[in-house]
Amino acid sequence: MGLFNAIYSGVRQLFIRRMTMNYPEQKLDMEGDGYKFDPKENIGIPGYKGRHLLVMDKCTGCQLCAIACDGIAIAIDMITEADTKVVVNKKSLFPQIDYSRCVFCGLCVDACPFDALVMTNHYELAGYDRKSLIFKPKQLAIPPKDVGQFVKFNIKDKEAYHE
Repeated sequence: MGLFNAIYSGVRQLFIRRMTMNYPEQKLDMEGDGYKFDPKENIGIPGYKGRHLLVMDKCTGCQLCAIACDGIAIAIDMITEADTKVVVNKKSLFPQIDYSRCVFCGLCVDACPFDALVMTNHYELAGYDRKSLIFKPKQLAIPPKDVGQFVKFNIKDKEAYHE
């Protein structure tokens, strides 16, 4: 009976479409712009929780993102960027994110009352050492570049596949 179940399971898998891609030439296309929080409506806008994007003109340096992260991962430190002058940020305090500690929970985005911190769909954050995973405010302000061919995926009848 065990041999019959093994053969049946193997033959059944032959007719299921595969979700294999040629990475890094092909990448999974995530729908939407990424996870955001609307402080006026007090709701989170669903999306993929990838690399953060800092809008420096909106950041007031209130440190709420660092306080929200403090109990979870301690990945956000507030640093002074003396050469960056923003009207709403008199102390020039901006978040610096250590991606070797970040768990991508999105609480920092939820805590920001000024919509200065959002999460993008960018998920390639590999590095050779820990220093390359620490993103300073000016790095966070640059939107990530999408390189390669992006593939949309479909979920239907208990299977996920791409075109």
